[in-house]
Amino acid sequence: MKVKKIHSLLLFLLLGGACSSPQSTQTESTTTSTPVYSTEQITAESQKANNFFERTFNESLERSPMRQTQLGIKENQDQWDDVSDVFAIREQEMLLADLRYLRDSIDYNALDESTRLSYKIWEEQAQKASKAFQYRHYSYPLNQMFGWQSTIPAFLINFHQVTNEEDARAYIARLSKVNGLMDGVIENLTINEKQGAVLPKFLFPLVLSDSRNVISGAPFDKSTATSPLLEDFQKKVNAVQALSDSQKKSLVQEATQALNNSVKPAYERLIAFLAEQEKRAPMEEGVWRFPEGADYYNAALKGTTTTNLTADQIHEIGLSEVARIEGEMKKIMQQVGFSGSLQEFFAFTKEDPRFFYPDTQEGRRQYLDSATVIINNMRGRLDELFLTKPKADMIVKAVEPFREKSAGKAFYSSPAPDGSRPGIYYANLYNIKAMPKWEMEALAYHEGIPGHHMQLAIAQELQGIPKFRRFGGFTAYTEGWGLYCELLPKEIGAYQDPYSDFGRLNMEMWRACRLVVDTGIHSKKWSRQQGLDYYRAHASAPESEITSMVDRHIVMPSQATAYKIGMMKILELREGAKQELGDRFDIREFHDVVLTNGALPLNILEDMVNDWVAQKRG
Repeated sequence: MKVKKIHSLLLFLLLGGACSSPQSTQTESTTTSTPVYSTEQITAESQKANNFFERTFNESLERSPMRQTQLGIKENQDQWDDVSDVFAIREQEMLLADLRYLRDSIDYNALDESTRLSYKIWEEQAQKASKAFQYRHYSYPLNQMFGWQSTIPAFLINFHQVTNEEDARAYIARLSKVNGLMDGVIENLTINEKQGAVLPKFLFPLVLSDSRNVISGAPFDKSTATSPLLEDFQKKVNAVQALSDSQKKSLVQEATQALNNSVKPAYERLIAFLAEQEKRAPMEEGVWRFPEGADYYNAALKGTTTTNLTADQIHEIGLSEVARIEGEMKKIMQQVGFSGSLQEFFAFTKEDPRFFYPDTQEGRRQYLDSATVIINNMRGRLDELFLTKPKADMIVKAVEPFREKSAGKAFYSSPAPDGSRPGIYYANLYNIKAMPKWEMEALAYHEGIPGHHMQLAIAQELQGIPKFRRFGGFTAYTEGWGLYCELLPKEIGAYQDPYSDFGRLNMEMWRACRLVVDTGIHSKKWSRQQGLDYYRAHASAPESEITSMVDRHIVMPSQATAYKIGMMKILELREGAKQELGDRFDIREFHDVVLTNGALPLNILEDMVNDWVAQKRG
């Protein structure tokens, strides 16, 4: 997410969850003269540094009740995070104080190798977060992809465990505090508007729809359906065997009261605010319209990709990759005997019934079952590719009804560190025509195994490194790994069906188009329509998915550039290592270098791979 201080969570979201890698003053001093330290001095200084990393992690965790719950820690589970700007400013001050301590009180040159890596990563994260603080109001706290309107129910449903009465009462307490939380959310929306950051008008209906869905059904209205939150609470409480029937009934009544007295008015107030703000909302799409919008976007790109690539360079990389992948797609067309243009082939893959499961509950179950089989088959072949494998299990699950209309087509949720919750690959089956069979393999490999589950679960299970590295994240690394893992299975014989291989290419094309369209909208002042037209011309996807992707670019500037840039760097490093090592190259060892240090900026990942190659050659 990838724990960080709360302000860092916001800023890392703004900047794609990543940072570049300028060296610190102390680090640069190593290029001139490095003192000689005894083993005892190195051990002592490294312990001092690791104590610092542990302290700052734990202190930030203490200030984030929600992150505690996500990590399976049952402390402060009756609280929400503080979303106020006052809190964010205080967090920034603490971050700067911690950064000064790191530089003034810890001797980089006296650290062991692992702790030096931790130092560099922590320092880079802090530098980027502190520099990005000025842009904290250049975000869209509520949008169709994520935001408090959906975070509140998704968090309670997916992370708040109820195993006893105390847990249930904490859940009720959180429901009771939604009203106060929403005050802070609306205040932030107001501040952002003053900075010029208001969601484009055409996206408001989706956010309003999400908000209304949360307070639809019992106990909010006389509908025969039950609201998502009440249904979740009832299910969890009824599963606690230690509670009597009368206790369960009483707890459900208290939860119902909290839903009516806190959640309902909070969402009604939010809906009213959004309805008014919608009238004032702009139609322009890109962040170029913000004050200092160009500087913000450049910072966002640098943070997301952990490179110094400019918007123009990324745009050109995208155009080049689109052309290359189109050539590969045409080979698939020849293989399956399709005569016609690429556009006609796209239409064929989007329309032929053979490529889709039935639009029924049974069809959706079949999709989930098939995705599970794909993942389990790959799980059985991991020894061919990996030395280190995660202990945590993972499952495939459909996106919940309350958020499926606006959520992305697929995403992954990390397992709980204590093993109480598996990793989850969420497939959005709201529109079954948006989930073709030919795309299933690539999607399952990306979100599940060997993709995000391998990377994120292994990171959490690492021993001997600070927690901020185990639970940290850099979007270019994480999503680059996911995209790399769409290709990796092909190299050991997956994608036997040529249409599935087309699906892999189509997903890679999708990511190449992202480079073009993201930079087009936010740097070259493309319109939403231009973005839609570009995807239509170069990728096979239903109109709903194309629209969703372009709208994602609009509300998450730079984020979508991470995938292709990250994948290309991993492949570049792998091919370079192969050339250097020849027969001594072992892909399992290469993957260990990539996965067993936690998430890394791409420049530091390059250093790690180069060091490994040098050691192997030596």
